Amino acid sequence: MSTSPISAAQPNASGQNSSARIIFASFIGTAIEFYDFYVYATAAALVIGPVFFPHGSATAQALSAFVTFGIAFVARPIGSFIFGHFGDRIGRKSTLVASLLVMGVSTTLIGFVPGYDSIGSLAPILLCILRFGQGIGLGGEWGGAALLATENAPAGKRGWFGMFPQLGPSIGFLASNGLFFALALSLSDEQFRSWGWRVPFIVSAVLVALGLYVRLKIAETPAFQAAIERKERVKVPIATLLSQHWLPTLLGALAMVVCYTLFYNATTFSLSYGVSVLHIPRPTFLGMLCIAVVFMALATPLSAWASDRYGRKPVLIVGIIAAILSGFTMAPLLGSGQMPLVLLFLVIELFLMGVTFAPMGALLPELFPTNVRYTGAGVSYNLGGILGASVAPYIAQVLAAHGGLTWVGAYVSIAAAVSMIGVLCMRETRDARLM
Repeated sequence: MSTSPISAAQPNASGQNSSARIIFASFIGTAIEFYDFYVYATAAALVIGPVFFPHGSATAQALSAFVTFGIAFVARPIGSFIFGHFGDRIGRKSTLVASLLVMGVSTTLIGFVPGYDSIGSLAPILLCILRFGQGIGLGGEWGGAALLATENAPAGKRGWFGMFPQLGPSIGFLASNGLFFALALSLSDEQFRSWGWRVPFIVSAVLVALGLYVRLKIAETPAFQAAIERKERVKVPIATLLSQHWLPTLLGALAMVVCYTLFYNATTFSLSYGVSVLHIPRPTFLGMLCIAVVFMALATPLSAWASDRYGRKPVLIVGIIAAILSGFTMAPLLGSGQMPLVLLFLVIELFLMGVTFAPMGALLPELFPTNVRYTGAGVSYNLGGILGASVAPYIAQVLAAHGGLTWVGAYVSIAAAVSMIGVLCMRETRDARLM
């Protein structure tokens, strides 16, 4: 699939889309959205089971919590269909504002849902509805943020500009995990389970207000404006995508599997396993995750720079090979229960997450023409989430219970191999020109 040539983004007529404004707007939105998403991931590993599914064993509670965790990944492709339609029909800016609102409202309301002890089975039902809302919002966020960055990028720097939405998750994770870490240090276990876990969800409302302020200041991207002038918009972008661009959509989704699997097994599953099985104190494990995610943030610009210099595929191939090998480190490092080795495992996995994740900010938009780019990039990204993340903590929990961490490590390696197939089958996109 090819895209028609056009010069890389020049400032639009309004002069509003300066590089600094674009970089900040694409970064801040994904940082906030992923803060919201990771707040739930952390809560699922720590308290969602006992608060909303109090009956049954600790393993049953953990599995139930991870099922609610996976609901959002089922919703994310739906969100990418909905917001992708409007992003390709109406514009990037207004769609990004709407996705941020949906995500923010859903996250904030989770902080106010009473537990099972207060309202019975209605509690998990409400939780699942709001978790679904989180998925819908995030499904529309990433594709728009990536397009905002890449469709405004100067020639030869699309990987670098596309890195800023990819950097948002690192900062969002640090913010969410850092807040949980502070709460774990300052509150007793009883206080944390009673009300402390709700604080990060409620704080989301303030962050969303900041994100909306920034997003409302940006202008439409030059590529979308050009598509309007050429009257190239299609009536039903998802229909055009599935009929004409299904192969790059599938390959993009496969390429994303490794990113999700690395991240959620290194965070959500490992946190649950470390606290419940290895009996590592919760504040200690959260602190180690905060350290490890710094390495993910450091890998992101390095990998983005390399993808502009050497191409998207070579960088991804090297990162995926390392990810396949990393699966063999899970049992000896994480399973050791020794703090330095556990930390080393977390650093390896999250560093490789940054390496494989960074090029996606440019690669996925580059696979599609302007009239279906919002939909295509978002659908690929979020279908990858279903394959690599929605079931990852659940599968890891089941594998750990039946075969130990060696089986979980094998699962990580197999997931990375699936991504390798997708990357090897797709074209190099570094020199594609967006329009």
